[in-house]
Amino acid sequence: MNTPKTPQRVALITGSGRGIGRAAAQQFAAQGYHVVVCARTASQVQETAQSISAQGGSVLGMRCDVSNASDVGALFDAALEHFGRLDVLINAAAVLVKQPFADMTIKTWDTVMATNLRGAVLCCRRAFDIMIPQGGGVIINISSLSGFPNVEKFPGLSAYNVSKYAVAGLSEILAVEGQPHHIRVLAVSPGAVDTEMLRQAAPQLKPGMTPEELARILVFLASDDAQHLSGVNIPIFSNA
Repeated sequence: MNTPKTPQRVALITGSGRGIGRAAAQQFAAQGYHVVVCARTASQVQETAQSISAQGGSVLGMRCDVSNASDVGALFDAALEHFGRLDVLINAAAVLVKQPFADMTIKTWDTVMATNLRGAVLCCRRAFDIMIPQGGGVIINISSLSGFPNVEKFPGLSAYNVSKYAVAGLSEILAVEGQPHHIRVLAVSPGAVDTEMLRQAAPQLKPGMTPEELARILVFLASDDAQHLSGVNIPIFSNA
């Protein structure tokens, strides 16, 4: 008697042109996932995709502005057409503008919210469209200690902080609505990860974690070993 093979899992990682997103894409590919990578900068998408292909990984790369509904629709349609399913969504795409609140224009505020919050909403919505009829999946939204209560905040990051609080709140309610459909949703709030964004936000901070170390945590959280984790915002206090 032949035992049916379990379909190879598929992970889509936004913001995977660099930093945490790129490390996550590489780590999921190394674990045998088909991986969909995207970012606003086409050259960065190509670099990530090539790094995965060079290691024998299965990858689809697309340029995508996650704040644009048409871009997001095309991305998820391509992922489904190419791989036939979606098991894991990692929302890592984010922008940061460092500017005092009193000097910030509403246009700047809206730009940050468009990527960090609207982008996550658009991607989660399309993921639900696929995961509900499929019978389940995992969504991990990358928040930040900047959006976690009672943790030191830094001046000039008002839009970023608020967007990350919102991402954590989005994760909590989507976990409730996803539960009947076997969709797990959680947020991860890392601290000082060695990325370009950290150097922009708080150059005085010494990184306590590499993107690769965080990526390994994300792989675990997406695995069946973490099947009971949903609706939580996990802070990661990395120490240098």
